[in-house]
Amino acid sequence: MTRSSTRGPLAVTLVAFALLLTWDASGLDVSAARWFGTPVGFPWRDSRPLILWMHEVPRFASWALVIGLFLAIRWPVGVLRRLDLPSRVQLAVTVLASVLAVSLIKTHSQTSCPWDLQAFGGIARYVSHWRWGLDDGGPGKCFPAGHASAAFAYVGGWFAFRRNAPRLAGWWLACAVLAGLALGIGQQMRGAHYMSHTLWTAWICWSVGFAIDALRGANLNGS
Repeated sequence: MTRSSTRGPLAVTLVAFALLLTWDASGLDVSAARWFGTPVGFPWRDSRPLILWMHEVPRFASWALVIGLFLAIRWPVGVLRRLDLPSRVQLAVTVLASVLAVSLIKTHSQTSCPWDLQAFGGIARYVSHWRWGLDDGGPGKCFPAGHASAAFAYVGGWFAFRRNAPRLAGWWLACAVLAGLALGIGQQMRGAHYMSHTLWTAWICWSVGFAIDALRGANLNGS
């Protein structure tokens, strides 16, 4: 991997990081949550269509696709035939690592979900997820958005495709981002996450993909 091949993704990573910090500092999370929440809760919280089509089905579909990606390392099908063996390994590992990274952070998070907030009929007070170690009085374990990672985990596929199929890489990235945003908004409608939770999930998954791609490039340059 050349320095020029990492310059663009690194710039995107840093700019996105700065924009996310700006969003966090703006305090717009609670304002955005009020689009769907009321003082007595979130009317869409128990919506069966939202739960089914924006939560359960995407989760199972995503895990099925993860399994398919690992099987495709040995038996590639469709667009995966355009990747060489190392790139197919990179793609599968990137997706799984992204999901695990988000899950690990979420497990140790003390940030509660919007539906737990006092402003929406819950017991927690709003505390920024940057206030590490400060309990908000709720159950926590809500940051970042784990469910959105069912789609955002695939953004790292852009790195696997960009060398051999740059046009396909762009479409892959666009689909992953749009699907992740759709899932994130669906969860926000239910009060399950703030907007920042969704955006940080996207950034984490992109960064995992970037790191794995950089590691692969370093190994290639060193061999």
